[in-house]
Amino acid sequence: MSEIQIYHNPRCSKSRETLALLREQGHEPTIVEYLKQAPTKEQLQEIVTLLGMESPRQLMRTKEAEYKEQNLADESLSYDQLLDAIVATPKLMERPVVLTNGKARIGRPPESVLEILG
Repeated sequence: MSEIQIYHNPRCSKSRETLALLREQGHEPTIVEYLKQAPTKEQLQEIVTLLGMESPRQLMRTKEAEYKEQNLADESLSYDQLLDAIVATPKLMERPVVLTNGKARIGRPPESVLEILG
């Protein structure tokens, strides 16, 4: 069985529900509390790629105050600038993200992560 990683925020109900669902399915994922241990730029690049996203902006929580304060809706920002913004402000990352089997899913709804389990 492949290792399962969850980028988790324990204060988020969807993140808690996704973690509980994984455990109900008999999995004990590696938990990355990304607000305490921010992902690296390389890790974020991998997540964006595995999710099949064209831009890191698709991984961002656009309703967060920090998104507006940092003017991240600016279309002239490069791919790297957007990744750097998430590294600097991990709260901007959509949650939870589950990685396994060379695939990734955002747990919204939590059941969507079942698609990538082996």
